[in-house]
Amino acid sequence: MLYLDTRGRISEADDYSFTKAIVEGIAPGGGLFVPQEVPHLTIDEICDLAALPYAQRAALIYERFGVDLPKERIRELMEASYGDNFDDPAICPIANVGDGMHVLELWHGPTSAFKDMALQCLPQFFSAAIGELRKKGEAKEDILILVATSGDTGKAALEGFADREHISIIVFFPAGGVSDMQRLQMVTQRGDNVGVWGVHGNFDDCQTNVKFAFNDVAFNERLASEFNIKLSSANSINWGRLLPQVCYYVSAYACLVAQGSVAKGEPIDVCVPTGNFGNILAAYYAKCMGTPIARLVCASNENNVLTDFINSGIYDISKREFKLTPSPSMDILVSSNLERQLFELCGRDGERVKGWMDDLKRDKRFVVDDVTRERIQELYVGDWVTDDDCFASIREVWREHGYLMDPHTAVAWTVAQRCKGERPMLVASTAHWAKFGVNVFRALQEIPAGAPLPPEVAQMSGIRLNELISKMTCCQRIPAGLANLDKMEVRFTQETEGTPDGIEGSVLGFLE
Repeated sequence: MLYLDTRGRISEADDYSFTKAIVEGIAPGGGLFVPQEVPHLTIDEICDLAALPYAQRAALIYERFGVDLPKERIRELMEASYGDNFDDPAICPIANVGDGMHVLELWHGPTSAFKDMALQCLPQFFSAAIGELRKKGEAKEDILILVATSGDTGKAALEGFADREHISIIVFFPAGGVSDMQRLQMVTQRGDNVGVWGVHGNFDDCQTNVKFAFNDVAFNERLASEFNIKLSSANSINWGRLLPQVCYYVSAYACLVAQGSVAKGEPIDVCVPTGNFGNILAAYYAKCMGTPIARLVCASNENNVLTDFINSGIYDISKREFKLTPSPSMDILVSSNLERQLFELCGRDGERVKGWMDDLKRDKRFVVDDVTRERIQELYVGDWVTDDDCFASIREVWREHGYLMDPHTAVAWTVAQRCKGERPMLVASTAHWAKFGVNVFRALQEIPAGAPLPPEVAQMSGIRLNELISKMTCCQRIPAGLANLDKMEVRFTQETEGTPDGIEGSVLGFLE
């Protein structure tokens, strides 16, 4: 299967296969890669997946997408992606919490966040793709992966790509804009091929200026001539990040049927906490494949640009304040993966998508046509949650069900409860609570968002505070990768400006 560009700058004649598309990361015209077509599974084929280990389910879906590697190789790579590196043999188990509410736990990987579902997989296929392209003489440069992160992607990408041959990785995160646990996970990362920078600015500054580096012709020519380096991406703009997420939504439906929570063919609703739109877009592609998903419920925090867009067809950040919330991985105003959804819903009209993206870059806003807006509203429900409503849900679900959620999952839970009808509701749980212990503590103790912690608690490290929460909640388990962070050496303390010069200067400093 070949891949197209959301901005219409490549054609079938350009021959972008899966392996070539994931190594390139971004299409030559600045758009995003999408598959030429989306394969379809019958309801029996979907439900039969439940009889297989998770790695085999994912391999079968990759094969249907025409991934240009031998079937045996795909299965080997999936076995390496989803095995003992996850702390539950189900990989992404489903917890039934309350009547008709099903929580898809996507955080059982090595960094305790849903990004592991993709970033234990993408590096395996990325390395294999590099090997194939080198054999064909189509790749001679080494690859430098640039990642902008609002928290979880950074650590997951560092963990997945550490010490891989012919690949280096630099992560940029907003200094002061991630949780202490997220920061510690990144700055203690081991590996000879990794770099981490804090950025003076917010996530959108990180993301915008990393994209600028990708599209800076002179900068890329310098990297090639002086360092034999080519840039690529591990953010969700890379199709190799999205396809593993499609797999877990298809798999989740099969599991719900197998456990008797859903009748075969019965539609479900799916609620996803999202800022960059990639995680919920994966559910859309799973629906396109034949998974019986009725409504896609898009849950936002107080940075509710997606809610407004779904309800109005107007994407406007020209006067919108960027807010730091208890769910920092969703503190995003420029939702990169929305571009893919627009492409799919406007008749795959690349010129129209390019026009909207140009409007956003120039005016900080764009307006879709009425037909596209109606199609969005047929598929999506959008709602948002205040910080204190998020805390209330963490507290209430713990007290009523003995189930402890992180703030991002709580955003989705709150919106899911508001929007729930007769259909079963699948809620995507994107992180273990211990990644955000400070705000989980606030929620449990009824301390308002932004209010100071008690002095004796404020002095605790994130690790000690998690231990306190574990005792408060009858020894809720803390993953080893989080419990031992205070024993890890801090390797990266450097910071840079959230500007093109700041990002590109950091890249050059890393390479030199």
